[in-house]
Amino acid sequence: MRRFLKVAFLFGAFVVVAGISGYLTLRFIIKSGDTVVVPDLAGKDVVYALDILTDLGLNIKVSGFEYRTDVPKNHVASQVPEPGSEVKKDRDVRIIISKGPKTLVVPNLVGMDIRQAYIIMEQNGLSRGVLSRTFSERAAIDEVISQVSPPGTVLTRGDAIDLLISLGRRPVTYKMPYLHGLALEDAILILERVDLGLGKIRYIQRKDLPRDVVVEQDPPSGYQVASGIFVNLTVNRAEKGPILDKGLGLFHHRVPGGFLKRHVRIRVNAFGMLYDLYDVFVRPGQHIWFLAPQDPETTVFVYQDGELVLSHSFSPGSVAGYFPELEIGRD
Repeated sequence: MRRFLKVAFLFGAFVVVAGISGYLTLRFIIKSGDTVVVPDLAGKDVVYALDILTDLGLNIKVSGFEYRTDVPKNHVASQVPEPGSEVKKDRDVRIIISKGPKTLVVPNLVGMDIRQAYIIMEQNGLSRGVLSRTFSERAAIDEVISQVSPPGTVLTRGDAIDLLISLGRRPVTYKMPYLHGLALEDAILILERVDLGLGKIRYIQRKDLPRDVVVEQDPPSGYQVASGIFVNLTVNRAEKGPILDKGLGLFHHRVPGGFLKRHVRIRVNAFGMLYDLYDVFVRPGQHIWFLAPQDPETTVFVYQDGELVLSHSFSPGSVAGYFPELEIGRD
């Protein structure tokens, strides 16, 4: 009996020990499968560090940024937990990212477009300083002519760079010609010779002045004006009368003969606005038909190869065929 009890006791003890050993072994295996060792991320590129932690089932959190001369920009400067630590999966690893050295060598921005220069400055942590503009015979519009601080200077990130930007070539200036008393066609020819554009044409009625002559101009004569600006004219037009029915007039223009195409532009001044009605290259001898408002304050201009060759206005007393090449029909 005593022997039997002894055997039973030993068997029970064996079962308990085996159970405890199995439990501890299983728990160790489970625990080992749920933990990972934190890798060393110092000096690693941020994207590379993100890939490593993702593969290990860990999360990456950016705690901040700091200037470091020993760690390149956008690389990991430090981390928490330390390398070699055991942590459970899905835990956070916090990193501080290097902003690179606090000082840098100023890049050369001369010759760049201002937009490109701003991008380079932003990428290097430099701020925008004073922006000045001047005319230049060599630099294109919006090109950087010079900079302060000069290229090669060592600055601290965040410092400002002053830029001098080109306005392009200085425009040619003219003394505004005297147009008073000239016929509208003559005034337009003078403006075109000095590279000035025709702006709006306004009409007034003055019985004491000849019909279709310039009585006012803006800018006034004698002013210094830049090439390409538009000049507004006021033209005397006799009192409105029953010269034509209201509506649209059908115009016809025949391009002169020859061998080469002609650049034909037809401009209409109507209702206080000047606009291009037709602007194409056409074959010699081609017929052009177009509609224009039949109104006393409407003037039609026909240009061939950049020169004014025809004009017609609906002022009282005007007749079809004022110029031989311009024929006027009814709508």
